[in-house]
Amino acid sequence: MNFSTNIAPNMSRRTLLQRTGVGFGALALASMLAGETVASGEDANPLAPKLPLVPARAKRIIFLLMSGGPSQVDTFDPKPLLTRDDGKPLPFAKPRVQFNATKNLLRSPWKFRQHGESGLWASELFPHVARCVDDICMLHSCYGTNPAHGGAMMKLHTGSDSFIRPSIGSWVSYGLGTENSNLPAFVTICPTLAFGGVNNWSSAFLPAAHNGASLGDASVPSEKARVKFIQNSKLPREIQQLQLERLNKLNREHLKQTGAEASLEARINSFELAFRMQSEIPKVEDLSGESASTIKLYGMDQPETKNFGRMCLLARRFAEAGVRFIQVTHNDDKVQWDQHANLKRDHEKNAKEVDLPIAGLLTDLKQRGLLDDTLIWWGSEFGRTPTAETTDGRDHNPEGFTMWLAGGGTKGGFRYGSTDDYGYYAAENKVHIHDFHATLLHALGLNHEQLTYRYAGRDFRLTDVEGNVVHEIFA
Repeated sequence: MNFSTNIAPNMSRRTLLQRTGVGFGALALASMLAGETVASGEDANPLAPKLPLVPARAKRIIFLLMSGGPSQVDTFDPKPLLTRDDGKPLPFAKPRVQFNATKNLLRSPWKFRQHGESGLWASELFPHVARCVDDICMLHSCYGTNPAHGGAMMKLHTGSDSFIRPSIGSWVSYGLGTENSNLPAFVTICPTLAFGGVNNWSSAFLPAAHNGASLGDASVPSEKARVKFIQNSKLPREIQQLQLERLNKLNREHLKQTGAEASLEARINSFELAFRMQSEIPKVEDLSGESASTIKLYGMDQPETKNFGRMCLLARRFAEAGVRFIQVTHNDDKVQWDQHANLKRDHEKNAKEVDLPIAGLLTDLKQRGLLDDTLIWWGSEFGRTPTAETTDGRDHNPEGFTMWLAGGGTKGGFRYGSTDDYGYYAAENKVHIHDFHATLLHALGLNHEQLTYRYAGRDFRLTDVEGNVVHEIFA
């Protein structure tokens, strides 16, 4: 039989199968096409809730990003030998590739104490978080490969420091969808525009619906942070709805003629979501119903903690509303945690801004019963050297640093891995960024080896071809 007389030259493979599928058997064909739709990202509603691939411990993640690189040996990883040998040379080789040249060992200017029943360590910089250590799982042996902010930040967010890849929030959205059809699955609050900028919350080659929705950026106070164009001052909602319905009708008619077209379907879904967000986002951002005690808990009654406190409270509200991945970035667009100099002054400033709000978030989630299925992730793109770059500063250090988790089925009051005696290299139970990502996805019920997307002729995943789940940190 010659099919060419009945088939348009621009007909898609999908349309071909639909029009010539009698011999396949209706049920078999329907199954095949459904599988192709999911694999190619052409689901009718890409944000529809999806079942996890493995038993899930958490439903969502709140990522507290301390942009710039807090020093592990000044926050949560005490090193007595660093104090003892202050001013002496590092007794082993420094990395072959360094961001800047450093000198001799530099002791921490802050004292450490053990806290809680677990006895986890925290420095004087975090007195409020220290009271929550029995809910915190410390990972002291994290490491990466890039000593520059841009590459390391991209690696932290996307798993790649040299190519444009989807953000972890976009992968979570792709894998699980959203619990609230009126909100995106991925929201980032006041993100930094430096060090990769929008690529850190981009869906890249995943369908556009999985892109992160940003509330403001690091240059905007959180009380003024809004999703751009969330309101239309020129047209009432009823007229907008009529326009959207007309536009969708035209687009759907076009799809009937051409068959599945992923880019157009993604655009239709993005228009529909944007329209629904106009009424839902303002409700989440409206804090007028929060009690005075809650405002105080997050430090919003104090000038130093007001800005970050509001961001943390918004994160809780987005989590309650069904958003899967919420990122909160601490970055005043000037100082950050990047203390090549003025370590004592600026680490104290930064810690004071975030310590109370973070403790407030942990406490609030626990009181509301949300900490059990919400995974809190605290961290940055790298740590800092135990050696001095200046008389009062440390250089970038991706060789060994601390990140911590809380809730989401992790072991509270637990310490995993370690750095060497001076805090330079990850030494015991090393956790690469790919391992960390695999572990985060595992907590959400996603198998990092199965969560793939086919693009440009190959299957991509967040962890590339690496990554091992750190099972030991789960209760």
